[in-house]
Amino acid sequence: MKILPIEKVRQADAYTIKNEPIKSTDLMERAGTQIYNWIINHIEKSQTVKVFCGLGNNAGDGLVVARLLVGKKYKVQLNVIRFSKKTSDDFETNYKRLEKLKGLEINNINKVDKIPEIYKNDIIVDAIFGSGLSRPVEGFIGDVILKINRSKALIIALDAPSGLFCDESSINHKGKIIEADYTLTFQFPKYAFLFPENDKYVGKWEVLPIGLHKDFIDSVEVKNYLIEKNDCLKILKKRNKFSHKGNYGHALLISGGYGKMGAAVLASKACLRSGAGLLTTHIPAKGYNIVQTAVPEAMTIIDENEEYFSEVPDLSNYDVIGVGPGIGTEKQTQNALKLLIQNSGVPIVFDADAINILGENKTWLSFIPEGSIFTPHPKEFERLAGKSKNNFDRIEMQKEFSFKYKSYVVLKGAHTSITTPNGDCFFNSTGNPGMASGGSGDILTGIVLGLLAQGYHSLEAAILGVYLHGLAGDIAAGKQSEEAMIASDIVESLGEAIKSIRD
Repeated sequence: MKILPIEKVRQADAYTIKNEPIKSTDLMERAGTQIYNWIINHIEKSQTVKVFCGLGNNAGDGLVVARLLVGKKYKVQLNVIRFSKKTSDDFETNYKRLEKLKGLEINNINKVDKIPEIYKNDIIVDAIFGSGLSRPVEGFIGDVILKINRSKALIIALDAPSGLFCDESSINHKGKIIEADYTLTFQFPKYAFLFPENDKYVGKWEVLPIGLHKDFIDSVEVKNYLIEKNDCLKILKKRNKFSHKGNYGHALLISGGYGKMGAAVLASKACLRSGAGLLTTHIPAKGYNIVQTAVPEAMTIIDENEEYFSEVPDLSNYDVIGVGPGIGTEKQTQNALKLLIQNSGVPIVFDADAINILGENKTWLSFIPEGSIFTPHPKEFERLAGKSKNNFDRIEMQKEFSFKYKSYVVLKGAHTSITTPNGDCFFNSTGNPGMASGGSGDILTGIVLGLLAQGYHSLEAAILGVYLHGLAGDIAAGKQSEEAMIASDIVESLGEAIKSIRD
């Protein structure tokens, strides 16, 4: 799914109005109806719905919601925040439809102390500003937002929480922002929703379609995308009846160290579960019995060192290489990683300690094979690329890194982001907090490695890999709970995840 900047969302609205054609008030009716449908499916009639409106088009959506809810016999209170004498035409059209409506309490608010009491059991609909913010919210409206936030009532934001900047970091500003429990956004997710710094404002968010014109959506050029199931279905390959293990690639995984052989086991299992035809795992000598017992399907190469990676094996038999989980940062390991980079003619998946070593030896980055994939968590990425001011700034650094080194960066997190050499960014839509557990990252490395071995392009392997990883985590959480699930549960759920995409 495309993620449009606010300017292009406005263009989508205008194109739809002109080319469907449809009146702007009718498009507003669609948006309000979608919110109304969500509310009647989630909110009981015993609760009072208090709609807070500004004076623009987002407020018009709120007015539609208020009118429809009154028609459904909900108890509705409309609070219009009169911060200006100017209103939009569509606001006026919808406001006039409400003035004589029976069963609706309307309050015109020009001072904070005129806001009626808000109770904990109330439902607040935030339709003050939405996504069209141009400056920080302060003064009278800022005080209104503070009062709403302090009320402890459940808050539903329309399109975007009022006060939130959708295309840049709100940390750069000192304005007040609605802290929504739910954000119901129209047609496209907003860029700001994908960043952890905005979680307390956005809450749980859902995208509601409002029928914006398909021709515009198909043709508009963007740089940011949300990965969905259908994207992965298009990528996922079907197997030929007469194929054999040689058709699905031979992966080399360099992993494990003394006390960290579990990383090698988890990554190896994930690589095989994601479909690699053959896997050879290079491990320190002390890990031989562990891997051979835990993953009998994997072949092994034993390093001359007992406890850590210190030598590069013959690379001629492998289609792709993964390195990093559990290998440590010993001096000999660093030297071996340098030789691996210099001698590899195939893409490499870099994770964990391999990334930490590169963070200390940045000149080596110029020699990494084109199409390689990095899978850092935020701190590891900081070691590679430096500190960032905020999460928006970090994404730009991530894009610059991918461009500079012709590589793909998979930055792990709640909405894992994948950046490409051409400046695109893909955000994942699967996964849950239960995956914040040791070994989860090793599994992602194994999945991506296994997909690359099968001939998937680096971008395809990254997109499909992070989606499968998160989906398997969701399946595991459904069985074990977020608190009780462990990394092994993710591996064991990979088969169900793949079947889920195909189904």
